[in-house]
Amino acid sequence: MKKVVSFMLAVCFAVGITGGSVAAERATAREAEAMVKKAVAYIKANGKDKAFAEFNNHNGKFTIKDLYITVYGMNGKCLAHGQNAKMVGKDLIELKDADGKFLIKDRMEIAKSKGKGWQDYKYTNPLTKTIEEKRTYFEKYEDIVVAGGVYKQ
Repeated sequence: MKKVVSFMLAVCFAVGITGGSVAAERATAREAEAMVKKAVAYIKANGKDKAFAEFNNHNGKFTIKDLYITVYGMNGKCLAHGQNAKMVGKDLIELKDADGKFLIKDRMEIAKSKGKGWQDYKYTNPLTKTIEEKRTYFEKYEDIVVAGGVYKQ
């Protein structure tokens, strides 16, 4: 019986450590907004080609915790994606989340009308590999939209 209890405590302890480390790896809304502003400034200073290459670098300066930069053209084409290089070059205007919400189409509409904003939807978290609620901040710059999002806890 003592072995079973000890095993159960060990499992609970291990789960607690894992859960704590994932929570510690989550970015904040403030970090997301600051990262997008930093990314837009980087584009202005270095040009789109160099900036997009840096945003696509999974281990670069535009990826921290579970936060990364994405860039879309106003037509919905993915130009940079900090977590999934396979998305780059694809037309994702019709992409929907788990609840059927248009991700990119809605983002482009808000960007056209307001220039920046926040968007809530569900998306796969790169750290947990599960679909989670996500909140993304984005800004329109010239003919592109630069975004970075956080996974809600």
